[in-house]
Amino acid sequence: MPKGITQEQVSAAADALVAAGDKPTVDKIRQALGTGSPNTVTRMLDTWRGALATRLGQVLALPEVPGDVGQAFAEVWRLAVTHAESLAQAALAHEQNALLAAQTSLTQERKLWEIAIAEAQAQAQSAAQARAVADTRLADVQRLVEQQAAQLAELMQQRDGLLQRADQLTEAFDTHKSIVTTEREAQAAHVRAVEDRAHAEIDRAREETKTLQAVLRQKEREISEVASRLETAETSARAAAHLATEHGARANTLEQQLARMDGLPAALLAAQHALKASTQREVALQAKLDGTAANAKIKPAARKRKSRGASGAG
Repeated sequence: MPKGITQEQVSAAADALVAAGDKPTVDKIRQALGTGSPNTVTRMLDTWRGALATRLGQVLALPEVPGDVGQAFAEVWRLAVTHAESLAQAALAHEQNALLAAQTSLTQERKLWEIAIAEAQAQAQSAAQARAVADTRLADVQRLVEQQAAQLAELMQQRDGLLQRADQLTEAFDTHKSIVTTEREAQAAHVRAVEDRAHAEIDRAREETKTLQAVLRQKEREISEVASRLETAETSARAAAHLATEHGARANTLEQQLARMDGLPAALLAAQHALKASTQREVALQAKLDGTAANAKIKPAARKRKSRGASGAG
């Protein structure tokens, strides 16, 4: 960055402009130096002009300069100074106008800056309030984060416990699964053995059923024969009963005759013996007939029960 200018720099630049036949102004001095504020250049240029008369008197006091030359030089120098002063005054007026415009611009800029500063202060106040609110929220958030961290730690502890419990349950499940698999295989083997025994029993029952059916058919034939014999026996029994009835009637008749006929004891005794024998034969035949009928009724009932049992087994 450019630094401040010195009086020597301004005086040297002004002398160079005069030597070049140019008028030293504030703008030209600033252009020659490349820096310097208008106020500083104006003040230093006035100092240079004040020292110009002293320098000119020193030139006129030189003994080696002739008087006419010195007077001419002094006149020229006076005209130059007068011209320079007029130019300086014009430049000063120009610089003052520029300074006034700059001051006006600076005043406007100052007002703008004041407005901007007020807005910035308002924004800073709002930012401070927002910061206070943000700090409060941050504190709340930090407390919430701490609570959530505590909850998270607790949940992680619970998770670890649940994972351990899950591992234990998994191990127990695997053990139980192995036991169940073994029991299932044993049960399946038992079921297969039971099924095999059941099939063997069914086959044996079928064979027994076939045998029983054959026996039943044989018994049915026998029962049919017994029934036929029973019918014959019933016919004989009826005939014997009829004969017994006739014998009873004859016995009654004989008893009546014996009651009327006194003196025939031998004949009566013989008739009584015959009647007694006939009665005993009748009773024996009736008992045999009853036993045969009972057996005939029991055997068909047993045959029906066996038939139903065989059907259920099949």
